[in-house]
Amino acid sequence: MIDLNDLPAADMIRVGLADLAGRRESVASYLVQIGSLNMRRCGIEVPVSDEDALEADHRLYALLSREHGNDAHRRYNALLRELVSFERALALRHSRMLIA
Repeated sequence: MIDLNDLPAADMIRVGLADLAGRRESVASYLVQIGSLNMRRCGIEVPVSDEDALEADHRLYALLSREHGNDAHRRYNALLRELVSFERALALRHSRMLIA
């Protein structure tokens, strides 16, 4: 598996992978599901169906709404920005591994 050390949001992604493997619903597991396609492209096994991955953003927002109320939208956007940063750094690391 690709080394996640020093990637942005790597700790949250690790938690999400563990939560997903343990079938726990969490903010982190929903983020991993949302990013599962890009993670798979880079060699990270993500145990989620394509259907669940497509609906993960709605489930994440619902969870954030329950936990944060009116701040859910802001928190949702911040989490997605963290996920995008992780995905970009992961893709760059993966492409460098392929070249080396």
